[in-house]
Amino acid sequence: MGIDAGLIVVTDDTFDNEVIRSALPVVVDFYADWCGPCKTAEPVLLELSASLAGRVKFAKINVDDSDRVTRSFGIHSIPTYLFLDHGREKGREIGPVGSVEFRSILKRYFAFA
Repeated sequence: MGIDAGLIVVTDDTFDNEVIRSALPVVVDFYADWCGPCKTAEPVLLELSASLAGRVKFAKINVDDSDRVTRSFGIHSIPTYLFLDHGREKGREIGPVGSVEFRSILKRYFAFA
């Protein structure tokens, strides 16, 4: 179920297909509907998902609805961003991040040219 063409919502049931088996690197945003900082960060994710379409996949997973994945990655604070490439965690960031800083983080974890 997608929010728009660039930012998709994943669940415990769709996580493996959409994230672990993705041919593209994936940023996973662990969030909750009640989380103020998560709402603040969403426009940055929408912007980046649109501008980096075809290079990076952006996914959101609601911690209240997807307990299995949330526990398996040891998520204790939100928003938490996981950076995965071919199913392997390359890094994580906790807390909302601005657009410029997020681009720097993406370069660090995914080695963009």
